[in-house]
Amino acid sequence: MEPKKKIVFVINYFYPDLAATSQLLTELTKDLQEDFSITVIAAQPGYAGEKKEVKETFEEDYLEQIKIVRIKLPEVDKNSKLSRIRYILSYFALANIALLKEKGIDIIFTISQPPILGGLIGSIGKFLKRAQHVYSIHDFNPEQAQAVSYTNNQLIFKAAKMVDKWNCSYADHVLVVGRDMAETLRQRFSNKSVPDHSVISNWTNEKEILPLDKQQPMVADFLAKHRLQDKFIVMYSGNLGLYYDLENIVEIIKEFKEETGIVFLFIGEGAVKERMQEFAKANQLENVMFLPYQPKEFIRYSLNAADVHLVVNQKGIKGVSVPSKIYGVMAAGKPILGVLEQGSEVERLISESGSGVVVEPQNYAGIVDSIKKLYRMNQDELQRMGLNGRLYLEENLTRENSIGKYREVLKSL
Repeated sequence: MEPKKKIVFVINYFYPDLAATSQLLTELTKDLQEDFSITVIAAQPGYAGEKKEVKETFEEDYLEQIKIVRIKLPEVDKNSKLSRIRYILSYFALANIALLKEKGIDIIFTISQPPILGGLIGSIGKFLKRAQHVYSIHDFNPEQAQAVSYTNNQLIFKAAKMVDKWNCSYADHVLVVGRDMAETLRQRFSNKSVPDHSVISNWTNEKEILPLDKQQPMVADFLAKHRLQDKFIVMYSGNLGLYYDLENIVEIIKEFKEETGIVFLFIGEGAVKERMQEFAKANQLENVMFLPYQPKEFIRYSLNAADVHLVVNQKGIKGVSVPSKIYGVMAAGKPILGVLEQGSEVERLISESGSGVVVEPQNYAGIVDSIKKLYRMNQDELQRMGLNGRLYLEENLTRENSIGKYREVLKSL
């Protein structure tokens, strides 16, 4: 019997972190542990306040058969660029050291976090360890940072793009999570000498997240706890970060200030949450509510508390990033209000499945009109719209299908 190939995943966020990439990569590695010998190099948890104290610079841990090397890092203030840079550079340096300590590596698997440097860890590791490198791109950078004007220094953008283009060309295989992102990869190389690549969608566990009505006991308890019974709930569940234009979207809620039947519920944490809360308080928006991330095992119920889910991206993010919250919403069979560019991966999914309404980013009047349209819609029509998404997911976007594609790529190397 041949020994298992050893794969080292360098992925920053990992169990028990609540970040979307943590949950996806935790499920992926658990499903692959029978096929491969797996080590994960990750930062200590802390994405949304989780705490697993790491006393040493490097500490070993285990999740089933998966060896985890946890790195101790400085705490990060997501509202401070300096704090973010210190955290990222510390992670980059220590993750490289941890990777170099590992022996007998066949494949290094890195993701596009932190921006540029995630891929560079794999490139350096490939050269020094004589291993193969799989580069999984969830967000193209510096394109994503450029879309939200994170910095206007063009020299930095050009240098960063050159480095990440090299990461892609030096990798043995590039993975992207959307068809529009594959187009961006080809454009980076002007459709010449494009690296070997595959499109593998993100996923949710569609056997755990099922369509439930508001009378289901756990959903009903959630609604009662937060005094949301008999409300039409427009929910955003996920990262309240820089790339979603949420600080402007929250301003349109002023249009619904007198509409007591609608509640806008934001579940999650992120860099713009405090600003959103301050705006809601300053404008006395009593129909806006903020809750922290829900426990992973409870998400199946919180998602089903919504009447409509917001799935949004900032203008300029088409082909750069795919909001993975779409899969949980579709699994829950709930209608979607997409604030997305035409031709982006998630816009395609909503249009192909008939599971919602789509408005272009920054079309705030269009967002208001769409919310009003959905609010007035017949309940049977709303339910049918949501279940269209569930059916499409079952036919095209199952967890088993996506993880099977990862397994094929890794075995083929």
